[in-house]
Amino acid sequence: MAQVDRRTVLKAGAALAGSALATPAILTYGRGESPVKLGMVDPLTGVYAAVALSEVAGAKVAVEDINKKGGILGREVELLVEDSANNVGTGVQKARKLIDRDRVNCVIGDVNSAIALAMAGVTSEKGVLHIVSGGHTDAVTGKDCHWNVFRVCNTTTMDVNGIADTVIEKLGKKWYFLTPDYAYGHSVQDAFIRKLKAAGGEYAGDLVPLGTADYSAHLIKAKAYNPDVLINVMGGGDQVNSLKQFVGFGLNHQMAVSGTLFELESLRAVPPEALIGWWTMEWWWDQPDNPHVKVFVDKMRKATGHTPSARNWFGYTSVWTFALVANHAKSLEGVKLAHALEGFKLPPEVALQPGTPYYRPGDHELMSTMFAGEAHPAKGNPDNMFTVHSLVPGEKAAGPVAETGCTIHWS
Repeated sequence: MAQVDRRTVLKAGAALAGSALATPAILTYGRGESPVKLGMVDPLTGVYAAVALSEVAGAKVAVEDINKKGGILGREVELLVEDSANNVGTGVQKARKLIDRDRVNCVIGDVNSAIALAMAGVTSEKGVLHIVSGGHTDAVTGKDCHWNVFRVCNTTTMDVNGIADTVIEKLGKKWYFLTPDYAYGHSVQDAFIRKLKAAGGEYAGDLVPLGTADYSAHLIKAKAYNPDVLINVMGGGDQVNSLKQFVGFGLNHQMAVSGTLFELESLRAVPPEALIGWWTMEWWWDQPDNPHVKVFVDKMRKATGHTPSARNWFGYTSVWTFALVANHAKSLEGVKLAHALEGFKLPPEVALQPGTPYYRPGDHELMSTMFAGEAHPAKGNPDNMFTVHSLVPGEKAAGPVAETGCTIHWS
């Protein structure tokens, strides 16, 4: 790893003195001190590879930025990335390897909620701060929460509460679910059903194995049920395939479609006729009134050749969260960092959205803004495939901590 010139760091520190992200420390790795190591576990292969790779890309840009601005506690930052292969056992094995062999100071991941939950058992046992970048199931910061686990992406309940009322009002109250058969899918569907029952609606649906290629049997059942709305909870490549077949069978002429997340990676992967429905975005790149967003968009386009997605922001924010709190607490010790993160507010340069997102004490969930709106074929910019109709504050969507089921037990 190349040494960092001391004069360059001093100049950078002086230039950034007024920035919330500035750190006065001087990198010492070139003088023999070991780097601060971050470990990241994500499914780089399989149906969630596209979103996972976006998280890693965002994390890498954050590491580059942090090292330019003085590192963590004056030490260079190193990112070690492992592939969970969308498998719980593999994810746990990789987390243990990063902690026991590579001696990482923080673990980030996983996109797959079941893997994130299993990894949390390891990281809490080892006393290492764990930032869940993109695993959404409620239990992560709910009934299975841990003292050391903080989450950047929303809970499934937050995502559902950001869009369900709109679906009921605009599209109807008879729903058919297409749901992935694992922790995330179950969590989303349960949250949707609670909202639908409260509104007096009815539903049916199918639980679908991850990696399903042929959705015809499921879509035939949906057609026979004749719902107002197909609630598509599938993610990644599964969502892409199911939506392609949905419009291929002409069901878009019989029923509406909606769900929680229709991420930019998936928007890019479907044909124009499948760019339909009402959804939520957990971060959106088109925020013309926010100059910090423009800086981030330009930076990610330069690094990846693409407009950034919410997943890029998840990875970027996860790494910056660790750097900010470590420099603030002047420590790499898990318990100290976890205490310091309770109530910790993200600066505008990292938040990149309206309001001031913070990690809520009590469940360690990031209270960030949701962008609810409608997908459509690209208008002008090829990535302009989503129009935001409403902004939903995280606190409003999350509900009180007491309803999450989370009780933090400090080690």
